[in-house]
Amino acid sequence: MKFNIVTFGCKVNQYESNMMKERMLSSNFFYTEELNNANIIIVNTCSVTNVADKKCLKMIRRIKREYPNAILVVAGCSSQNKQSEYENLDIDILIGNKDKSIINELIKEYIDTKKRYVKFYNDRDLSFEDMLINDYNHVRAFIKIEDGCDNFCSYCIIPYVRGSVRSKSFDKVIEEAKHLAYHGHKEIVLTGIHTGHYEDSGHDLTDLINELSKIENLKRIRISSIEITELNDKFLDMLGKNDKVCNHLHIPLQAGSDEILKRMNRKYDLKYYEEKINRIRSIRPDISISTDIIVGFPYETEELFTSTLNFSEKMKFSKIHVFPYSIRKGTAAASMLKQIDESIKKDRVKRLMALSEKMEEEYYNKFKGKKLDILVEEVNDNVSIGHTSNYLKIEVNEKLNKNEIYTVTYNGGK
Repeated sequence: MKFNIVTFGCKVNQYESNMMKERMLSSNFFYTEELNNANIIIVNTCSVTNVADKKCLKMIRRIKREYPNAILVVAGCSSQNKQSEYENLDIDILIGNKDKSIINELIKEYIDTKKRYVKFYNDRDLSFEDMLINDYNHVRAFIKIEDGCDNFCSYCIIPYVRGSVRSKSFDKVIEEAKHLAYHGHKEIVLTGIHTGHYEDSGHDLTDLINELSKIENLKRIRISSIEITELNDKFLDMLGKNDKVCNHLHIPLQAGSDEILKRMNRKYDLKYYEEKINRIRSIRPDISISTDIIVGFPYETEELFTSTLNFSEKMKFSKIHVFPYSIRKGTAAASMLKQIDESIKKDRVKRLMALSEKMEEEYYNKFKGKKLDILVEEVNDNVSIGHTSNYLKIEVNEKLNKNEIYTVTYNGGK
């Protein structure tokens, strides 16, 4: 039988979908890129915003309408968050975030019994669900090292749908990285819901990175995202010494106003954030620092939004991922007074994105005429495309080998 996987959301979901694909292939199912050729369709959902929920539900309704004979399997954050709504959709196999690692077994059982399967775990105290990937389906390979979050930012539903913080075994992460390096992956991305909270048997994230750096064929180690409060002295000392760690950190800011940060239940203020960024740049002057910012959070006045614009420009981010605030039922912010009108949110998103584009262009221009190392990820005719260590996307008018690192002169453009 043929299967297809539709993935919404973050790098953790991408990793988990890749793992489910490997599990299915190991059980003698066949992967197809085309939905209309699939006997089994797996949807890995996302619930980070209301828009994400709507997109997932729209896709599932479309699949049921257009492919009524396919076995429909739904998993992930949106199904975990909106259990009753999904249960009413008559889905063949319906789970939340747990048991993705046995998706092949659940499907085989359904094929044998034709009995609908619905299972949710609503306890936050869960064990880490081991997932091993031998060969990732992209040049840059992800390893999920952590799951869950205990921060309870007032706007975020994720701690409720992903459970508490738990980490993958230190030895198993190393084993997985060795497998990936053996299969030719030169760069791995360490990912999780709260990657910086990694801890296993007395080992923290810095210990893990140092051990991974010993893998000879592994040339780059990238961190998907890390909180400013997790960049401790030990990590920063390692950052100055370990040249396998990519020259790019994604450090969420969320708001450039102490008042809004406090309402968001973030664990830092602007002074702390700025001092830490300055320290990072004293260690690595050319490092790319990207961020996430939410606009239109309750009580955000024009003055407070202007503070976010000014602080962002001061920080000289290489890119800002901009999100309009989305009410998430069950979170503290959902019941806050002074919710912001949608038209105001759209205007602020547009203005912050314009600033992001300006700063991104400025960052790229710093490297014009310089020699940079790129990992080739895509080759089309005589054009090769790849990323540098500091995550510049560069095109080279030459046919190079995919999954190899080359030194090239950057001539400008993206």
